[in-house]
Amino acid sequence: MRFSAFVSVLRSVGPVVIGISLGFTLSLLSVNWTDEACYLDGKEGEGVTVGQDGLLKGARKPNSISTGNDVESDEDFEPRIVPYKQVQQSAPKKVFRAKYISTELGTRERLFVGVLTSKNTLNTLGVAVNRTISHHLDSVIFFTGMHNRKVPHGMFVVSHGDERLIWNMYQNIKHILDHYINEFDWFYFVQDDAYTEADRIKTLVDHLSMDRELYMGKPEEFIGGEMEGKYCYGGYGYILSRTLLLRLQPYLENCRNDILSARPDEWLGRCIIDYTHTNCVNEFQGLQYHHYELGKNSDPSKEESEQFMKALTVHPVADPEQMYRLHQYFTEIELQKTYDEIAKLQAEIKNVSVVAFDGNRSSQWPVGINPPFEPQSRFEVLKWEYFTEEEIYSCIDGSPKCELQGIDRMDVADVIDVALLELNKKYKPVLHLKKQQLINGYRRFDPVRGMEYTLDLQLEVVNQKGHSRSITKRVHLVRPLSRTEIIPMPYVTEATRIHVIIPLTLQERSSVDHFLGVYASNAFETSENAILTFLFIYDPVEAQQVNQNDIFASVKAQINTYEHKYPAVKIPWISVKTETPSQIKFMDIISKKHPVDSLFFLANIKTHINSEFLNRCRMNSINNWQVFFPVHFQDFNPDVAYHNQPLPATVDLVKDAGHFDRRSFEEACFYNSDYMATRTQMVADVQENEEILDTLDIFDMFLTYSALHVFRAVEPALHQPYSYQACNPRLSEDIYHRCVQSNLEGLGSCSQLAMLLFEQEQGNST
Repeated sequence: MRFSAFVSVLRSVGPVVIGISLGFTLSLLSVNWTDEACYLDGKEGEGVTVGQDGLLKGARKPNSISTGNDVESDEDFEPRIVPYKQVQQSAPKKVFRAKYISTELGTRERLFVGVLTSKNTLNTLGVAVNRTISHHLDSVIFFTGMHNRKVPHGMFVVSHGDERLIWNMYQNIKHILDHYINEFDWFYFVQDDAYTEADRIKTLVDHLSMDRELYMGKPEEFIGGEMEGKYCYGGYGYILSRTLLLRLQPYLENCRNDILSARPDEWLGRCIIDYTHTNCVNEFQGLQYHHYELGKNSDPSKEESEQFMKALTVHPVADPEQMYRLHQYFTEIELQKTYDEIAKLQAEIKNVSVVAFDGNRSSQWPVGINPPFEPQSRFEVLKWEYFTEEEIYSCIDGSPKCELQGIDRMDVADVIDVALLELNKKYKPVLHLKKQQLINGYRRFDPVRGMEYTLDLQLEVVNQKGHSRSITKRVHLVRPLSRTEIIPMPYVTEATRIHVIIPLTLQERSSVDHFLGVYASNAFETSENAILTFLFIYDPVEAQQVNQNDIFASVKAQINTYEHKYPAVKIPWISVKTETPSQIKFMDIISKKHPVDSLFFLANIKTHINSEFLNRCRMNSINNWQVFFPVHFQDFNPDVAYHNQPLPATVDLVKDAGHFDRRSFEEACFYNSDYMATRTQMVADVQENEEILDTLDIFDMFLTYSALHVFRAVEPALHQPYSYQACNPRLSEDIYHRCVQSNLEGLGSCSQLAMLLFEQEQGNST
């Protein structure tokens, strides 16, 4: 019994004991062999080979602790000095940086849209397609064989100069491979007689894998049925992947020479099938390419089939009117889906807010809109504006009350209509409410949520039995801020030359010396790409005496002095004679003396101009798109702003030192071509009334007669010291009134003027 127990223990422990013993034995043998090989002197080391510099050519000694033998061996060691050689730096290579970050990162847009049109339909169906899809899709290009001389506005048209359909299709694919293949992942082609639901097409390609060779549309059998495979019928459009087009690229010439077909969509299908072995499909990765065939003279509003509701494309479309009706119908469907989704999300938010820490208070009204702005101090409290249906008690000019008109009147009317609509939705069919009058109205703009309204409405309430009574109801409404949108702007650079135009009258001669000194340090010495031009304004009497007594002789002498000081600088000047100095009359003369693409900056002799502002003038003035009217910073009257105080060496942009003069429209940046085009629009009105040239300034001219964007913004880099403006009563009443208001507002701040009045009252009382 004991023996059997001993044997069982030995079986379990024996292998462990044997393994440990074997390990110790092997380690001892290894140490002995290594020690024998590491002796450098003595009989044991005779068979050991020694390499260069006395180093061993053998196994490394496991123990690295130094011994006496190590010290003896180091006696023969001779240190070697390695001289330092300075690395010669080669000239740095110029790094090429792409113009756009998307190019450098290799990112591409998702969808390119090519619309196949013709000379006869470009101005009808082509325009309708552009108006229904261009604001939903980033890149839409129209391909045609020939086109009229005048291309519709807002359309990018590529013409191949030939009406042969197969040739045009070949040129379409070649044009894309040459110019757009590296910029987009998917390419969608559609005829101009098909309506495309743009958002659904975008959603479809967003869910497709970009690395697949895909040919997607409505599959059709080839004519005759002899060839295997299916092509995509062009009437309903089709989608091609970038990968597929790259594979097709080497064989495109073969397709043009070898494949004969009467239809361009069939020709393309045969080319794709022959050389890429890819058939047209209407389903891929669980996604369907839905289409719908529209009957002749059918009404889109009466189509109720599920296939029509899901359609990405509808074909054929007979005329632009039918295209717009289709667009309206599908837009209403998508809008209703959006409303339903909003209602669903609001219900979910309400359900979740019940179990929140704050209860229902955590669900702000309206549900899903940002909570109101919470001011941190009394200076941040948002101001409410009081209004009625006829008047508003917060006016731009500071008046206590003014007439409600323009966009403000439309806003109030719209808010009242929406309030009645929502009240009737809530109480129907039990009660019907009609507006009698608006008792009180309040509104304020909340920067985090939008415009808030509070209305006190006097309503007539009618029940189901026809009985009515008058009640007062308070309602709260919010017009939320919509999704911000990035508006594409034309490309501009800071390399454009600016022509700085300075009109000068007799009364302003004393300011020339200071202006030239400031301008020379900011522009001449920095080689700024700008040309300074003076416009000398003579009245008829001064013009007759110019040979005997030139009132601007001293100014011309100063110009010569600066031209000698800066040899690379030329300061041209132009003389004009007029009784009424008008901006438009001056610019008519200047415009004729400069090229069409010239960029003008019309300024005042008291304006301090620097490079920072000139760059902003270049960036904010866009040819055939936008003109720029900066608002300069005007210093207050030093006698008021620094009453009984020493004048500072420099003036900072603070509220007690000055203000941005919103009444001044003297400074303007615009292109000569834009001025000439706008001036042409005035010809008919000027023939009827020539005085309009004196009653309008350039700002009013662009605002009235041009479709350009008129951009007006405060400009901290544009500064003017205080000066009293001589207002010309011969100009229009509005211009004269603005000049007077500018003089009054430029005296000082309200607190500074009040302090002066207080001191004056104190002095009178004593």
